[in-house]
Amino acid sequence: MIPCYNYGHYLPDAVASALDQHGLDVDVLIVDDASPDGSARVARGLAEKDPRVEVLEHQVNTGHIRTYNDGLERATGDYVVLLSADDLLPRNALTRAVSLMEHHPTVGLVYGYARSFTSSPQPAPDVTRNWSVWPGRQWLGLSARMGRCLLVSPEAVMRREALAETDLYDPRLPHSGDFDMWLRTAVRWDIGRVNGPAQAHYRVHEANMHLTSYAGWLTDLKARRLTFDILFDERAHDVTEVTRLRPVASRALAREALRRARSVPRGSGSVGAAEVDAYLAFARETWPEGMTSPTARATRMLLAHGDRTRASAVHAWGERVRHHAEWRRERRWGV
Repeated sequence: MIPCYNYGHYLPDAVASALDQHGLDVDVLIVDDASPDGSARVARGLAEKDPRVEVLEHQVNTGHIRTYNDGLERATGDYVVLLSADDLLPRNALTRAVSLMEHHPTVGLVYGYARSFTSSPQPAPDVTRNWSVWPGRQWLGLSARMGRCLLVSPEAVMRREALAETDLYDPRLPHSGDFDMWLRTAVRWDIGRVNGPAQAHYRVHEANMHLTSYAGWLTDLKARRLTFDILFDERAHDVTEVTRLRPVASRALAREALRRARSVPRGSGSVGAAEVDAYLAFARETWPEGMTSPTARATRMLLAHGDRTRASAVHAWGERVRHHAEWRRERRWGV
């Protein structure tokens, strides 16, 4: 399923990449959300050329959550992928994911390495190194300890039965609906990963939603906190193995907020001070008992000294480098 809004110029490549899967019968549903750029016309042209392509056109714009759900509700295949119109799938990415799930019927979600690109993606070798399969709640625990989503999104392939149990995308979570879906899936299904080749190409450009409508790390932190809260309060409130992870996730989110407070550039005036205060407030709300922890005390001490010492700047820079390296490792290896 390919949702589209004003991305008609990307559609031909996205559709072609989805269909380039050896040994699978792939159907593509394009859902155009009343794009004013002529995307629906492009979509209809693709459908006329290939019977595997269908088009659903919204007459009025409904937003991305409704668009996603309208498409997913119509999914009839054994396995389902939501591929944004600006992203691409490498050749045989779906073949590799389906092979894993065919061998492991308890796996409800498969992902892999989503490689970012700007103009043209690097060729992806069609060689699987190995598979990783986690019991779902173990994988959910890894996500809670990191306080973040381990997927980008276009690399996710879901078993249709698992998708049906999620109630699709939650309108309360416009920024993190996919994260919510992965966590819900992990409560009841195992999680798999294809290791080795890229499983998706994620396009980075100035119109990316995370750079426009939902930009900012504080916005992201708040969305993740709400996602975990809904998981613990609603999705799995009766699953002790899951609910006991609440303090784990809260601690991870608060620590990230403290780290980001330390990374705000010194000497950035009132704007920087307000950003620091917002991060500290988030940490305090999320993990009140942690504000007396060594991490919180070190953060307050570093912020109090400001630019007085070169050591504080070096420390903040070192933290940014270390956490960026950790992020790259997680992106590459999945956990």
